[in-house]
Amino acid sequence: MKKFGIILFLLTLIGTACTDLDEQLYDKLPEDVYPESDAQIASMSVDAYKQMQPLCDDEGWWFWAQEVTSDELVFPTRDADWDDGGKWRVMYQHTWNNDVEGVNRMWEKLFSGVTRSNQILDMLRQLPSTEAIEAKIKEVEVIRSFFYYLIIDNYGDAPYLSSFSGVPAQPFKNYRAAIFDSLTTVVENNLSALKPINNKYMATRNFAFALLAKLYLNAEVYTGTPQWEKAKQYTDSIIASPFYSLDLTVTAPFATNNESNGEIIFSIPYDEDDYQGFRIHMRTLHYQSNLTYDMTVGPWNGCAVTNQHFSTYADTDLRKDAYFMYGPQYDSNGQPIIESVTGAPLNLNPIIPALRMDATFTPTEIRTSGARIKKYEIKKGAKENLSNDFPLFRLSDFYLIKAEVEIRLGNDGDEWINYIRRRANVSEFDGATLDDVLAERGRELFAEGQRRQDLIRYGKYTKAWWAKGDAQGGTSNDPAVQTFPIPKWATDANPNLLADPQ
Repeated sequence: MKKFGIILFLLTLIGTACTDLDEQLYDKLPEDVYPESDAQIASMSVDAYKQMQPLCDDEGWWFWAQEVTSDELVFPTRDADWDDGGKWRVMYQHTWNNDVEGVNRMWEKLFSGVTRSNQILDMLRQLPSTEAIEAKIKEVEVIRSFFYYLIIDNYGDAPYLSSFSGVPAQPFKNYRAAIFDSLTTVVENNLSALKPINNKYMATRNFAFALLAKLYLNAEVYTGTPQWEKAKQYTDSIIASPFYSLDLTVTAPFATNNESNGEIIFSIPYDEDDYQGFRIHMRTLHYQSNLTYDMTVGPWNGCAVTNQHFSTYADTDLRKDAYFMYGPQYDSNGQPIIESVTGAPLNLNPIIPALRMDATFTPTEIRTSGARIKKYEIKKGAKENLSNDFPLFRLSDFYLIKAEVEIRLGNDGDEWINYIRRRANVSEFDGATLDDVLAERGRELFAEGQRRQDLIRYGKYTKAWWAKGDAQGGTSNDPAVQTFPIPKWATDANPNLLADPQ
């Protein structure tokens, strides 16, 4: 089993009574549950972090909402497979409503992160003030700010609650710009209390720098006013840190045992047995790709990269073969895999003929079209869940942010984008443009939950792309799709969410 640097940290979920918030919530904290040691105080934030666990699969939908609504990843309907009532198609084609699975579950899980953080904060604030308690309060406030960052990024206006108790049962929404101001104020005020250490599973000072850089990078989207200098300031703080460096390879940040990788600033610590929730390989690999990896389970033959995105990689780009599975497929002994229905050697064609492939398409088109995702290492003997940590903040992202903000400020961004291109074995830019940066972000950060946000910031999210806004259907040029609607179940329970922000 994968050995986490934070294994004791995670085990406290079941070993420390004061974190069991489902069992008992306190109006007044009894004396017999006062934390008696620094370790117990440290453990009190664990359940806030645990709310990130569902984000990368369909229980929480955040990852899929960022990727499937973009131009780079798609779940085509494969005859009777993967229609699922259209839940993937409506996200890809931007035709969702307020009662689809992706909209519903993401709102629920992101607000679970806020609620759990606020419950923990209420408990901490009832304890006698000590330096350790005050530092823990600052840390949990920053974790809550991360969840709120994802909420305003995806939903725009939303209720903003800073405690669990004493708040309205049916709160009104706050304006997105006002929440942005509150988030940046809280995180900046808490910086000095956060630990300046290298811990990829904790809201450290560098985690806060990364969060602030992301908030200010997207300030124009959130508030109408760009703040490129502030984005640059916090990006520079990340780049200047002695803890992080670009890896020599394009694959190491996504290896099974990537917990010590020097590019990763903060990640979700998935484990195939003990911290499950990362199954991208099951959703994308062909039914018989288990033969390639000697997997203990059979994959589901689902999502694929669009050829529109696949074709942006030069043949010399090391990321092309590192990130994608395409062409003839072989088993673990090097023998050709024979497709079980067509009877021909399995050959994954990067070109998907249509978003909806019914029985009028050939079995070869239905079953084998689309390059598949293998960016996250699939180890020999892989199970249904991967043990790869999922990087939420990674140094490469901030090199590319640095290039972007420099160009937006009228400077040269070549130095920062060319670090990434040299490693990928592609030609360097001389006078990179913003469009160059966006394209490079797509290539480098593919399947890392970044693309939707990037396309919105660049004004590209509402444009037509393959099978969206073209002859195959879908919508384009509708600015309303830049945020998701609040779910119907939430507005049914709280009609104030339908009112204008207060």
